[in-house]
Amino acid sequence: MVIAIGFEGSANKLGIGIVRDSEILANVRRTYITPPGEGFLPRETAEHHQENIHAVLKEALEASGITPNDIDVVCYTKGPGMGAPLMVCAVVARTCAKLWKKPILGVNHCIGHIEMGRLITKAHNPAVLYVSGGNTQIIAYSRQRYRIFGETIDIAVGNCLDRFARVLKLSNAPSPGYNIEQLAKKGKKYLHLPYCVKGMDVSFSGILSYMEDKIDDLLKEYTPEDLCYSLQETVFAMLVEITERAMAHCGSEEVLLVGGVGCNERLQDMMEIMCKERGAKIFATDERFCIDNGVMIAYAGSLAFNSGARMEFKDTTITQRYRTDDVLVTWRDD
Repeated sequence: MVIAIGFEGSANKLGIGIVRDSEILANVRRTYITPPGEGFLPRETAEHHQENIHAVLKEALEASGITPNDIDVVCYTKGPGMGAPLMVCAVVARTCAKLWKKPILGVNHCIGHIEMGRLITKAHNPAVLYVSGGNTQIIAYSRQRYRIFGETIDIAVGNCLDRFARVLKLSNAPSPGYNIEQLAKKGKKYLHLPYCVKGMDVSFSGILSYMEDKIDDLLKEYTPEDLCYSLQETVFAMLVEITERAMAHCGSEEVLLVGGVGCNERLQDMMEIMCKERGAKIFATDERFCIDNGVMIAYAGSLAFNSGARMEFKDTTITQRYRTDDVLVTWRDD
């Protein structure tokens, strides 16, 4: 039995989670929310994490009912992510590991999402669509690596949605993507937008630039609801296309949606239609586990720790670029 604590702070979510094997003992999170029309910058996000991390840690320990003595391994997000926020969590995790005299492991953020999704949904060996504010990848497991079959060649799909929300001056609470989703449900008039799939890869920057440049003219003919609806339908169709192609290539009969955009009900519906046509199953989690959280880092770290992974203290650094396929997956033997 392994009890692991995980620190996550790669973007504007600060999370600390505690797991006992596959049992979730605590999942505490704080979100840095900026005014409408503004994004979050590394320095201000890091300051938010600094101000809140002690309270979040205390709350997580109290919720779990355990003490630091019970913890077997301290896990933290090594990357990818924004440098300054990552550093805050890494420093606190390193400090806790030293104070508590516990081993420490750096965890790949993307792997955390995948393993959390597999745990919650019980998907066996799915093709994984990882969609968030910072990442867009279609992934499948093969020979001890999570292989990337396709990805964005510029900005992530979540970043595209978030930045369009800024153009419309939508609220960032609880998240700009969620507010776009709610407006899109009321949209009725479809605007044809650039559709950019390049082999197994996708591009979103051109779609965003097109809408940013023409927004004043578009709003004369379309409502904000219509524009949110049109943007969602277009970018999600692109994601469904590359996911289906990856499933055909891998012979997969399961799709797992992970990452913050994976919460989107319209994306889930579109993916489900494709899966039904192929006789496949779709798996997704709710906002507790789709959105960045500390539990996924604790769980992925506990899997690696159980399989014999260890990290010297001098290697407990951070990196803003950390590919999903850089990680040797020692805990899977299928």
